[in-house]
Amino acid sequence: MEATAKTKYLKGSPRKTRLVIDMIRGRNVSQALSILKFTDKRAAGPISKCLNSAIANATYKAEQQNIAIDPDGLWVRTCYVDMGPTKNRRRVRPAPQGRAYREQRHYCHITIELTSEDKPLSEKEQKRADAAAKAEAGKAKAPKKAAKKAEPAKSKKAKEKPEAEVTAEATEAAASVEEPTAETAEAEVAAKETAAEAVEDQAETTEGGEEKSEDLERQ
Repeated sequence: MEATAKTKYLKGSPRKTRLVIDMIRGRNVSQALSILKFTDKRAAGPISKCLNSAIANATYKAEQQNIAIDPDGLWVRTCYVDMGPTKNRRRVRPAPQGRAYREQRHYCHITIELTSEDKPLSEKEQKRADAAAKAEAGKAKAPKKAAKKAEPAKSKKAKEKPEAEVTAEATEAAASVEEPTAETAEAEVAAKETAAEAVEDQAETTEGGEEKSEDLERQ
């Protein structure tokens, strides 16, 4: 919802009136009225009347269109002061060194436009919103990073445990290897002894055979 109010042929120079109108630009309606109420400038009264007229125009327009609006939700979107006519008075004012300055009476036109649309964020508010969004994103990423850091730690522990188990198995295997070596040595000694006994038996049998053959030849 948008509404506009204008005040024309207001006594006063546009330059002095702009000093007041600049204070309410972009403000909420209630804030603008409070600022104008406590502003010690001659243009503050006519500007507050123009602002109240814009609020009344907005409510009337909403009723005509069967739209429900909150007057406190309105804010000043645009407001400016235009230069009005200068009163043609044939009067002069005394000036230094005997000169005379022509006396002029300035007029100005005030225009105020209100709207109930969402107010855009200022630069500071936008920066704050961006910073808050980044902070929330960082908080959301923090648990993921912690979980990722915890996973390698677990994997390291898991790796360390098998290594310990492997070392234990290696020591057991080494011990088991050492024990059979003694047994094998005894077995080798026993085998050598049996082999020597077999050789002696063979030698005895061969000697006995030769003796028998010699006896047979003699006969």
